[in-house]
Amino acid sequence: MQIQTDPEICVGAGMCALTAPDMFDQSEEDGTVVLLRDDLPYEGAENDVREAVERCPSGALRLAD
Repeated sequence: MQIQTDPEICVGAGMCALTAPDMFDQSEEDGTVVLLRDDLPYEGAENDVREAVERCPSGALRLAD
């Protein structure tokens, strides 16, 4: 699973950082999405990432195989 982020369309809602805080954060400059890591750090992280993708109101997160 590859996690893709698009800060250009991110609206800074923070759902990703709230849903999967070990995977996502928000930029201090403008609040846009920041991917913290490329690997899955714990069991269940994939489910958290998928939920974050679903909750993203702007579609700034995507998953690819």
